[in-house]
Amino acid sequence: MTSNRQRLIRQTLTIARRDFTATVFTPLFLLFLLSPLIMVAFGSLGALGGATFAAGAEGKARLIAIAAPADQAGLRAADERMRRIFRRGDAPPPLIIEAPGADPAAQARAAFDRKDYDATAVLHGALDHPDILYSSTGTRAADYLAALAEATLDSRARRGTTLSQARKQPFTRTTITRSGQNQTAFLAVGGIFFLTLFLSGQSVSVMTEERSNKVIEILAAAVPLEAVFLGKLIGMFGVAVLFVLFWGTLVSQIGHFIPGGGARVLAEIGPAVGLPMFVVLFFSYFTMAYMLLGAVFLSIGAQAQTMREVQLLSLPITILQMAMFGLASAAAGDPGSTIAHIAEIFPLSSPFAMVARAANSAPLWPHALALAWQALWVAVTIWVGAGAFRRGVLKSGGGPGGLFARRMATTPIDNNVN
Repeated sequence: MTSNRQRLIRQTLTIARRDFTATVFTPLFLLFLLSPLIMVAFGSLGALGGATFAAGAEGKARLIAIAAPADQAGLRAADERMRRIFRRGDAPPPLIIEAPGADPAAQARAAFDRKDYDATAVLHGALDHPDILYSSTGTRAADYLAALAEATLDSRARRGTTLSQARKQPFTRTTITRSGQNQTAFLAVGGIFFLTLFLSGQSVSVMTEERSNKVIEILAAAVPLEAVFLGKLIGMFGVAVLFVLFWGTLVSQIGHFIPGGGARVLAEIGPAVGLPMFVVLFFSYFTMAYMLLGAVFLSIGAQAQTMREVQLLSLPITILQMAMFGLASAAAGDPGSTIAHIAEIFPLSSPFAMVARAANSAPLWPHALALAWQALWVAVTIWVGAGAFRRGVLKSGGGPGGLFARRMATTPIDNNVN
């Protein structure tokens, strides 16, 4: 029994090493390793184009204040003070102050027909009862002009004196905030989702290719089919680990390039279980998520005969994975709720939901149960996939063989017997 078990382990590792070396030691692997950089580059180009377009549209927007010369200095001072509370992207359009003409109302209407800028909102009249015209997108701009008129009058009533002198001091938290734990949960769920979606899909084509060139039949004749499935899964997982280690090392160095303000924000983000344990749990749940989804994809690839069938069969699995991501995200946003418990128990969403739990909750014993539960489903998925391949493709009925089932010795055939 022990020798059979050892032989099964050696066969599984041999197939894993075969698939790992066949994937890593190729020129295309470098392209695969750098593919996120290519994706980021194309995404950045698209974002740059969109930002340029948006900046071009927003750069022409203006607020107009038609005010008497006695009010103009107060409006400028109040506008400068009020803009300090806005972020750069949230600030209202720049303010243009004009002297009133013979008909300020007509002047305000004519401002919307100007070609050198796009008037969003126009104020005219006395500051205590101003008239404000605004376009379809200028509701907030009109509110800002109304607040600006009131601030100008308030400053005039106080004759420019300041009633409060605030002393602002930066403060760095020494403990992780609850919102920081929540952010860590969402980042962890998104990270595992992206990695499994990006890396596990390549396992679909592995079985299809080897089935088309008859290699899988040769392997199945020499090695238990469960060992073939598990070995291929381990081999592809080794490729995924190499990918994660490469990019994880690069990402871990980002902290050295973040300015002080960003570093203070990162100091408030962290998991409830502590960073070292969270790294261990993150990798463990990534392993289970990859193994679960990879086993499903391997089973699909084993049943498909062409790459077109692979694409048709893998699409529902990808949609299901998106649904699991949504379920786990809901669990991350509402820890301890019913939907969180459902996501933690359901096998396909369990790795995502449990890594979110590690970020939101400190106890460790639920993770031991979750990892054992997920490992059980990995074994079940491999066993079911191998059995379906054996019955549907190899046409060998037989009883279902477990992942660690004992291979019964058969009597050798004597070719000399007539």
